[in-house]
Amino acid sequence: MSDITGPETADDPWAKDATGEDPSLPGPEGGPAAPDRDGPVNETEALRLLTPSGPDAEEQDEAHHAASIADRIAERLREQAPGLSIHNLTLFNDTVSFRGGLAFGGSPGESGRAEGGLVPIAEDVQNAQVEHFVPPTRYPEILDALGERRLVVLAVGPGSGRYATAVNLLAEALALHPTDAPSGGCHEVTKPEAVIAHDWIPPHKNAGYLVALEETAQDTTARDLDLNRLRATAAKVAETHSFMVVVTGPPQGALARAAEESPYICVELGDLDLVEVVRHRVLGPAPQPTEAARLERELTASRALDALREQPRPEVAVRIARALCTGRDLAAEIARLRDPSGQVHQWFLRHDGREGREDAADICFALSAAVHEGMGYLTVADAALKLHAAVVDPAPGPATVRFATRLTHEQPWLTMAPPDGSPNAAPRLGFRSPLLPQAVLSYAWTHLDGYRAPLVDWLRVSVWRAPDPAVRAQAAVAAGILAWSDPHHALHRFLKAWAGSKSVPIRQGAATALAVVAQRAEHTAWVWALLEQWVGTGDSAQDRRLAKTAATAVRGLLGRQDPGRALAVLRAALDWRDDWGNLAPVAWSAARLIDHGAEREVLAALLDWSAPQDLSPMVAKTLSVFLFTALQPHTGDGTSVPSVGRPPRLLTLAPELTSQLEELWARALARKPVQDRALEALRVWIDQYASRDHAAFGSLRTLLTGIARRPGKHRQRLDYWLARWAADPARSSPTAARLLHVVRELP
Repeated sequence: MSDITGPETADDPWAKDATGEDPSLPGPEGGPAAPDRDGPVNETEALRLLTPSGPDAEEQDEAHHAASIADRIAERLREQAPGLSIHNLTLFNDTVSFRGGLAFGGSPGESGRAEGGLVPIAEDVQNAQVEHFVPPTRYPEILDALGERRLVVLAVGPGSGRYATAVNLLAEALALHPTDAPSGGCHEVTKPEAVIAHDWIPPHKNAGYLVALEETAQDTTARDLDLNRLRATAAKVAETHSFMVVVTGPPQGALARAAEESPYICVELGDLDLVEVVRHRVLGPAPQPTEAARLERELTASRALDALREQPRPEVAVRIARALCTGRDLAAEIARLRDPSGQVHQWFLRHDGREGREDAADICFALSAAVHEGMGYLTVADAALKLHAAVVDPAPGPATVRFATRLTHEQPWLTMAPPDGSPNAAPRLGFRSPLLPQAVLSYAWTHLDGYRAPLVDWLRVSVWRAPDPAVRAQAAVAAGILAWSDPHHALHRFLKAWAGSKSVPIRQGAATALAVVAQRAEHTAWVWALLEQWVGTGDSAQDRRLAKTAATAVRGLLGRQDPGRALAVLRAALDWRDDWGNLAPVAWSAARLIDHGAEREVLAALLDWSAPQDLSPMVAKTLSVFLFTALQPHTGDGTSVPSVGRPPRLLTLAPELTSQLEELWARALARKPVQDRALEALRVWIDQYASRDHAAFGSLRTLLTGIARRPGKHRQRLDYWLARWAADPARSSPTAARLLHVVRELP
């Protein structure tokens, strides 16, 4: 086999140290990092690690819970959004325009000659805007405000239809408030700073003025607007019987303060019926009902309604309408619209960091939302703030980053709503398209070179220290998504360091990430080869930890997809250097495979591994794994938290697995050192389950009858222990007495 892992992680300049730990970081409880307990482990210590009161029991339980959550997330990654895919991201060499609004049918800047900082909006351009305009719900209210005050500020984000709204507001206001003097027409201002200045005088009467203030790091005219300046400008416009609409982004600075008390500023246009936008452009303002119904069916069949739900912006509706009007392939157009890579690429072009800290904050929030999708705003914001502090140098002050104020404007692909519609529940953030989180993470990892190091450290800390198992699970899944683009690079960048960590949660995170990587068909064989190498070579402490991670990685979705290969990995891990240290991860993985329906394959493997029936360590380990799985309650719902009182899956399925269970129980009960643990496990089956459940009692009766009929001393052994438990003065067992009667009545 070729070298899958390449150079040792200890030689990797990216690694924290040979085990993936940062010596400067405290341990999970805030103290120094835990000592390495992953040296050779004897049988007693290994078995103690499997008990509910073992030294790492709480950490193990939390890791298992996080793994189960991650497993469900990884499965959704594989099953969600049928028909959609993330294409390779194309980097454009030409300029991409992100002008806000609906400037379709011509550019105002080309409609006339600029004079005094003004460009006339040509009549044909204005008519094109008016003809196809579908007003948002607040349009009448805004129009009334413009007629009364002569000036309004549309402080809303790009893509909201704000430009088309502004043109229609001016045209309609002039029509509703005529004068005897000739109309001065509508003009777009080319020098906004001059118009907003104190000495500006409107050059035309009975005119409309459209002022677009696109704020940049170099031009902060919009945020410098205050209430006094707005009042002064409105008075000048009113003197000439004119109207002015200022178009800008969400209010900031002085404009934000003015918005709280000013009647001039509108911070939202209201809802817009995007289906009506398509219908209006395709069928006109008054379509026949039959035509409207046919169009609705076509939009549904082509998934156009999904595209409008995922990107509720006017320009998307216009693109769909254009495809219908020109006879283009609508399905192909919808596929292009819904391609997450295109959406993500355009969003990042707008937030590439050249505009300063606010762009970095938006990027960090998008990445946090992609990792923590479906979680509450506060969880996402807290994580985003930590990433932002790592990305921006020097770190921003605590009062300077306010994600919520920019959420609607800068994160249009997100929705925020309470789960299950509960009005009292904290709202949760989610992406409108299920593949967008993957595309966001992949783009950032591949194209934002300065973010890779902070991303790895940020995810690692979440995997290790986050108190919420769901956060740890999602961080581990995100790490796997990052590795999709180049798993070999990711292996040496962070995966091997995590897999060799002293921390159980970090090793679990690496196992989860590898299982996610394997969900890409082109990487599946590579992941299996890597896991097989980790359980097949080495004898150092780090090699032991790599073997543990390999055994852990196959317990979830990866193992369910190929139980045979997973069990081969588990056998190699269990037989590793005659060391008992891998007993716990192998036992847990075997239990999870049984829980997910691979019970026949697991029992067949345990029978094969213990076939010598001698005193060798491998036989004792194998039977110990069997006894552990025999006591694990069936979760049944895909979580790692067993239902109280639910019997183990092996006991429930005993009638279907009689021959395999008889043989394994007989081997475990036959001789030491496993015999004592087998007797303890058998009494649990008798007293905790068979005594309360009629079906469990019947299954156990059949099982013990079969064992008693075997040649040798099996019957005498059962007779002795059942009689002893039945007459136990400290804890007598009526169920054991009933089973004793069955055994003694055998011919």
